[in-house]
Amino acid sequence: MAGTGRRDITPREPLPMWGYGDRHDALSEGVLDPLYADALVIQAGARKIAIVGLDLGRSPAEASLQRIRRRIQEQAGIADSIIAGSHTHHGPVLEFTGEAGEGQGRFDAALRYYGQMEDGIVAAILEANAKLTPARIAVGSTQLEGFNRNRQTKIEPKASDRELAVMRFDNAAGKPVAIVVNFAAHPTMLPASTLRFSADYVGALKAEVTRETGAAAIFLQGAAGDQSVNEGTNHYASQGYEAFGQALGSAAVKLTDSLDAREAPHAALECREERLRFDSRTDFANPRVRAAFEKAFFPELIPNYLDEYADGIRPRLTVALLDGEIALVAVSGEFFSNHAIRLKQHARVKQLFFVGYANGYHQYFPTIEAVAEGGYGADNAVSPAAVGAGEQIMNTALIRIYQMLGRIKN
Repeated sequence: MAGTGRRDITPREPLPMWGYGDRHDALSEGVLDPLYADALVIQAGARKIAIVGLDLGRSPAEASLQRIRRRIQEQAGIADSIIAGSHTHHGPVLEFTGEAGEGQGRFDAALRYYGQMEDGIVAAILEANAKLTPARIAVGSTQLEGFNRNRQTKIEPKASDRELAVMRFDNAAGKPVAIVVNFAAHPTMLPASTLRFSADYVGALKAEVTRETGAAAIFLQGAAGDQSVNEGTNHYASQGYEAFGQALGSAAVKLTDSLDAREAPHAALECREERLRFDSRTDFANPRVRAAFEKAFFPELIPNYLDEYADGIRPRLTVALLDGEIALVAVSGEFFSNHAIRLKQHARVKQLFFVGYANGYHQYFPTIEAVAEGGYGADNAVSPAAVGAGEQIMNTALIRIYQMLGRIKN
C-alpha cells in the first residue's frame, strides 16, 4: 500500500536563513519559490513507514522531530519515519529552542514557524496515510555523469556517488502515484546574497517529475557532504538552478519509465533506528571556541548546538528493509560520498537508497582519508564527531541490513 501527501511549509514571516555562515542573523526578504513537505506512506502487512522529503536545509530539530513522531503515531499508527531535508541553503534556521539566549524574544517568529512546519509535515503524512492504496513497486538506478562533483579532495580519481536511484509506486490501474528520487549534490546553486526562500534545483526537479508523470515526487538527498552541482562543466547548470533541476528530473523520469512495476508477493517491512555516541573533536566547553563559532554565525544559534552535543555527538541511524530486497539507510548528517559508495557495494541488495540530513542533524561525517587530507567538511569546525565515526555508522548500517536479511543472527 502507498499514499502521498503534500503541504506548503514556506515561512510566512522574515526569519534567519539556514546554510551560509556569512549571512549571520540576516532575515529573509521574501520567497523565490515555495518550500514543501512531500510525504509518502508505505504499508506492508501491519507496519507503516512515513518517508518525507522537505525543502529545508536539514530535518527538524530534536524537539520538533519528537512532536511530529508522537502525533503521527497517535493519529495514524505510524511508528517508523524518515524525515529528511533536501539541504537547500535557502530555507529557515531550525535550531532555536525558545530558551533564554537561544532564540526567545529576538527570534519569536522562528519559534512560531516551527509550529507551522510541524503542522504541515504532520498534515502531509496524514493525507498520505488516508490515501493508502494497493500498489505495485519498481526500483532502479543509473550512473549519471557530469551532474555532480567532489568539492573536497584534490586526489584523483575524485570520489563521487553518481547514482541516480528511483522508486516508483503504481496503483492498481498501472498509473504512477509516487516517485522517490535519490541523488547527491548540494543545493547551493543560488548565492548566499539571495535572502529569499527557495528549494533550489530540487523544487524544479520535483515539478518536472510530476509534470511528466502525474505522480507525486519525493526527493531524498544522498551522501552530499563532499558533493556539489557540477556548475563548471554541466550545460544545464550553466543555465541556472531551474534548468539543472528540470534536466535532473527528466533523467529521473527516463529511468522510471524504463522500469516494470510488480506486485510484492510477500510484502514486508522491517525498520530499526538507533543513536550512536561519539566523542567530540571540538572542545565546545572552551570559551574561545564558543566565541569563535558565535562570531562566525551568531550568538543565539550556537547554544542550541552545545545543548545537542552536551552528551557527545549522537547521530541517528535509521535502516529500513522493504520486501527483503530494498534498503533505505538514513543518517542525521552530511556524509561524504565514499560512505554511500562503499555501503552500496557491500550491502548486496537489489537497491539501496542512502538518505542524508534525516531525522536530525549532526553536521559533517567525512571519511578517515578525507580527514587526513583536510579541506572543508573534513575539519573539526564543521565535523565535530570523532574521526572514524562515519565508518562506524556505516558498519552498523551494514550489520543491520544483513540481520534483517537473516544472514547475521541478531
